[in-house]
Amino acid sequence: MNPKGVTWTLGILVALFGAGMMLPAFVSLYYHTGGAHHFVLAGCLVSLLGLSMMRFCGPAPKQLGHRDGFLIVALAWAVLAMLGAVPFWTTGVCDSIVDGLFESTSGLTTTGATVLSGLDSMRPSILFWRSMQEWLGGMGIIVLAVAVMPLLGVGGMQLFRAETPGPVKDKLTARVTETAKVLWYIYLGMTVVTALCFWLAGMSGFDAINHAMCTVAIGGFSTHDASIGYYSDPLIRNLIVVFMLMAGINFTLHFAALRRGFSIAAYVQDEEFRAYAKWIGILVLLIGFLTLSTGSGSLEEVVFNTVSIATTTGFTVSDYSAWPPGTGLLLLIAMFVGACAGSTGGGMKVVRALCLFRQGMGQIRRLIHPHAIIPVKMGEHALSGQVMQALWGFFVLYMVCYAIIATLVAFTGVDMLTSLSAAAACLTNTGPGFGGVGPASNYAALPDAAKGVLMFGMILGRLEIFTFFVLLVPEFWRR
Repeated sequence: MNPKGVTWTLGILVALFGAGMMLPAFVSLYYHTGGAHHFVLAGCLVSLLGLSMMRFCGPAPKQLGHRDGFLIVALAWAVLAMLGAVPFWTTGVCDSIVDGLFESTSGLTTTGATVLSGLDSMRPSILFWRSMQEWLGGMGIIVLAVAVMPLLGVGGMQLFRAETPGPVKDKLTARVTETAKVLWYIYLGMTVVTALCFWLAGMSGFDAINHAMCTVAIGGFSTHDASIGYYSDPLIRNLIVVFMLMAGINFTLHFAALRRGFSIAAYVQDEEFRAYAKWIGILVLLIGFLTLSTGSGSLEEVVFNTVSIATTTGFTVSDYSAWPPGTGLLLLIAMFVGACAGSTGGGMKVVRALCLFRQGMGQIRRLIHPHAIIPVKMGEHALSGQVMQALWGFFVLYMVCYAIIATLVAFTGVDMLTSLSAAAACLTNTGPGFGGVGPASNYAALPDAAKGVLMFGMILGRLEIFTFFVLLVPEFWRR
């Protein structure tokens, strides 16, 4: 373990995060709404803290071990979430410390659960900061730092392995720093294209930028209390559906498609993408049948809300909790499955669900042919027993964490439906749930203790379980 290296690296992340706080100040000045000094002060204080951490630890570390990487990632999400709450406190938007922490944690982890209301009349600088937090958290500010660190003499492979969401494929380029840059170029380019499409479709420039950041990040924060229900134009809603689906795809596939000249074959040839498309298609058909047959909603609402929940984005156009009961269970399952590995989405990831399903089917075939060797394959490759053990270990830990978080929330006095759905929505980084945290309400009414538990669930889901639990193993801290 390299304590000074860990602290120095956290310092640069904090300094970059503080610099980012200056952007909402420019938004405030542009719209002449006041409050720019709050972000300038917060940004200066946070940047000064980060620079002090770097100064205290001396020169940049020459090398970081894999244990350093896990510790940095875990600490970074907690530290940046706390620092991101400073503007919510200084501007008076959040009356309590807990609410500020909850909003910041939800934004940085791209969960999209909110305690705020009155968004339509809120200062643009605050709305921009919420969206920007989601955008930074979407790909991970740590990956950005990996791209910057080589200029300072720091290798970043350990950070990239610990931070990149899901069981991603091979590195896109030979060097991890170049990989991080490629990911950010794709991420930034997709954000710009999304914003332009929203603006051309009729959104205001401000709304287009904010919703683009939150769509590509699969975050779900909106500038309106009614979320996307504020817009009645089908074109805007359909565009958001398209970009939510794209953001839920493995970013390495986007890179492969671009490298082949926008080739569709790069997507079609990928097994996880095919499973992702089929899964969402099945969900839309089932939920559409249940909803339309009872006259509970329109096809447009079904498609939008289903895609939003299945990709763990969290945008809504209507109150899906008013749909038939069976649809709620399907949406809850969709939360847990989540988007593709290597995307900005949450949940357990489609590739894991696909592998576990195939192993289950293989076990059924072994009942018929007890001596047969039936490997679990992804493409042409058979998965090793070690990989399958890791997948089952992840699944068990994930569900145990869900049960514990839901139980702890219930212990604070929250009803069962709200506890179960809030735990699922936060652990999978989806945002809206059912009951008291459904799309027609928010998390403001929950007790502070429940919010604290759910904040832990958000970070746990963003770290994908293992990155946190490895810190609890005594061997991790031994020399």
